[in-house]
Amino acid sequence: MSNDSSSSRVAAALRGWIAAAPPGSKLPSTRALVAEHRVSPVTVQQALRSLTALGEIETRPGIGTFTREERSARPADLGWQTAALGASGRRTTATPTALCPSDGDAIGLHSGYPARELLPERLVRQALARASRGEALLGRPPVAGLPELRSWFAGELATLTPADVGPVGARDVVVTPGSQGALLTAFRALVGAGRPLVVESPTYWGAILAAEQAGVHPIPVPSGPSGPDPEVVRRVLEETGARAFYAQPAFASPTGALWDADRGSAILDAVREAGAFLIEDDYAHDFGIDATPVPLATRDDAGHVVYVRSLSKSVAPAVRVAAVIARGPARDRILADTQADAMYVSGALQSVALDVVTAPAWRTHVRRLGRRLGDRRDLLVRSLREHAPAVAVDAVPRGGLALWARLPAEVDLGAVVDRCRRNGLIVGPGDEWFPAEPTGNHLRLAYAGPQPERFPEAAAILQNAITRTA
Repeated sequence: MSNDSSSSRVAAALRGWIAAAPPGSKLPSTRALVAEHRVSPVTVQQALRSLTALGEIETRPGIGTFTREERSARPADLGWQTAALGASGRRTTATPTALCPSDGDAIGLHSGYPARELLPERLVRQALARASRGEALLGRPPVAGLPELRSWFAGELATLTPADVGPVGARDVVVTPGSQGALLTAFRALVGAGRPLVVESPTYWGAILAAEQAGVHPIPVPSGPSGPDPEVVRRVLEETGARAFYAQPAFASPTGALWDADRGSAILDAVREAGAFLIEDDYAHDFGIDATPVPLATRDDAGHVVYVRSLSKSVAPAVRVAAVIARGPARDRILADTQADAMYVSGALQSVALDVVTAPAWRTHVRRLGRRLGDRRDLLVRSLREHAPAVAVDAVPRGGLALWARLPAEVDLGAVVDRCRRNGLIVGPGDEWFPAEPTGNHLRLAYAGPQPERFPEAAAILQNAITRTA
């Protein structure tokens, strides 16, 4: 019999002894256990270590081994922190649904990240192996980021920039720890606590959270399947005196809205007239399906557009690398805020990101990703039409990761979400995406998550939940 099986047998016998013994009882000596079970001292010690790790026994050096005593710990009184911390002033308290893990075998239509099979896993693993052997693992990178990575981000925009617009350079790029860090830095550096920030409504929940953390006041402008009305943006900027507008012109999360060229030009004009910044969040740059939009940053050489691009969703969630591209004093303030907050982004992670996006296979991966996302999107749309007729998708997005679905006005959204979860389906309630009061019953339904073959089943569960709560 192997040592492992023998130690397991001894541990099982000791558990029976422990269950019958009063708390704090001393176990037989190692010599006695060796004789009783006819095993070696090493086997007995293995059994005792396993029981100690499980918290069933405790060793007192020089005295012996004892069963755990019953302890009635006095609960800690943390009430003093209420007065010390004061009011938080934050509306968001719970973890957004997009970050919640799936429950067992539940179908997940809530994730904010692509499924693992949609990621360039081979490229990432190879890049991590190379980074572990390189200088970046132990060295300290420049505060603004690795020069080669900053050049890559700048080059991505430069290749799309018209000849009559001065392209950005590597100096204009500041590498940040993911897009969330980029947004928080931009809001603090360009807006400031207590000042207004114009945002689309609905908008990315992470931007709402970052605005709350930065202490800025979100001012919502309505945004539909084609984006916000430029005249409304112009009026709100004028009325509020806001000096920044946060938006996602390409495949906005959660609506999937894509601004056309005319709308983008009109909004950029409104921002210029107000002497303001447009914080352009290009989170879905690599997730185009039926369209390949060009960032508004390529039309601006006066420093009005502050461009944010992340690689965390398209490379890997563990590679928290993004960039803010800004010109002039705005860039300097962003760099100063980044330095005060995080000092610098891990050089190893930057090295991995650079390795992946400069690999010859990266472009092939992105093209294939668009086709695979399109297949999943179309399957989810068909599944909803066939099995969930009560769910309306007003506009099928041409890129991005999810559908923005509308439920009947008479249903209880919270009850639908709860019933879906009880029946094995996790969906994201639309209320989390509004910076003010929600304007209707909406769900964000991610098609980029795992198990697309279960979309028809998910749609049937959703329809059943709506029917039972209407």
